Amino acid sequence: MKYYLIAGEASGDLHGSNLMKSIAANDPEASFRCFGGDLMQQAGGTLVRHYRQLAYMGWWPVLTHLGTILKSRSFCFDDIAAWKPDCVILIDYPGFNLSIAKKVKTKLGIPTYYYISPKIWAWKSYRIKSMRKYVDELFSILPFEKEWFAKRNYSIRYVGNPCVDAVDDFKKNNGTAQPPADSGKPIIALLAGSRRTEISRNLPIMIDATQGLDGYQIILAAAPGVDPSYYDSFIKGTNVKVVHQSTYKLLSVSHAALVTSGTATLETALFNVPQLVCYRMPMGGIVNILRAMVLKIPFISLVNLIAGREVVPELVAGQMEAGTARRLLVPLLADTPERRAQLEGYSRIHSILGPAGASDNAAVQIVTLLNK
Repeated sequence: MKYYLIAGEASGDLHGSNLMKSIAANDPEASFRCFGGDLMQQAGGTLVRHYRQLAYMGWWPVLTHLGTILKSRSFCFDDIAAWKPDCVILIDYPGFNLSIAKKVKTKLGIPTYYYISPKIWAWKSYRIKSMRKYVDELFSILPFEKEWFAKRNYSIRYVGNPCVDAVDDFKKNNGTAQPPADSGKPIIALLAGSRRTEISRNLPIMIDATQGLDGYQIILAAAPGVDPSYYDSFIKGTNVKVVHQSTYKLLSVSHAALVTSGTATLETALFNVPQLVCYRMPMGGIVNILRAMVLKIPFISLVNLIAGREVVPELVAGQMEAGTARRLLVPLLADTPERRAQLEGYSRIHSILGPAGASDNAAVQIVTLLNK
């Protein structure tokens, strides 16, 4: 069968590629076409457009690139119509994907499956109306989503979390991973986000917070979709080292981490690395006020949302300052109650998420649905 997948950022590319491999294992005749990235292409997909051409976040970047985004949507729909896949699989990226789902469902009648739900439980909950109308099946990767959607009369399928799959696979195949630097000092990892706007807002503060910690290596994991040279101006004159295409390798040997909110917070937890979650935004004071009015959730990190309580500290908007970050980071570097509490919380999260197998579970159900 023919599968058309759409992912708009690096994490979607990773999880989409793993789903493709699992689909291929269950459907020997599978062929793939995708909006995605290098990993989806390596998994056997014909890459139509790279997510680097789509990854705009925030109202101003979206507004200034609106023409590009609209042209990409039109091109994507026309490409789907021309290729005539047996289904379209949407991976997160809600603004783009829900508009595609509407056109595909109403104009082409092709089944639409959502893998990795938009986070409408956090904000823009009105989008559930579009999902009911235009998405045939939703495959959830967060256990608390099933109850949230059920309360709104929308039945979804929890398949497990692909981060568990990815980390489990890394540990099985890289059990003897060496540190990405040659010093014997313990490592503080910096994961500053996957988009330039996130990096420019968070990385300078992260670096400031770690300066002067002479007993540690400070190592930054570069995002796969960002040009390596982009980091040069941030780390010039500092003791920060950069590694590329090595985020899991870095986390597997790190002692603690500063992490920009997103999938990376959960990945860090799955590697049992104590962390401080960071998310700097402009006009931080105003944002902190608006956050309480707009967001429907008590936390921003997946770690805390899955646990249902604060396991890791979060510095959001105006709270994200170098002095505060350093004050919260230092207790995580020794055998302290703060460090032990995080590791105990991580154990609970492992239990809630369940074993590896999300990609396989979703693939089996998708192939079964299509065969019916």
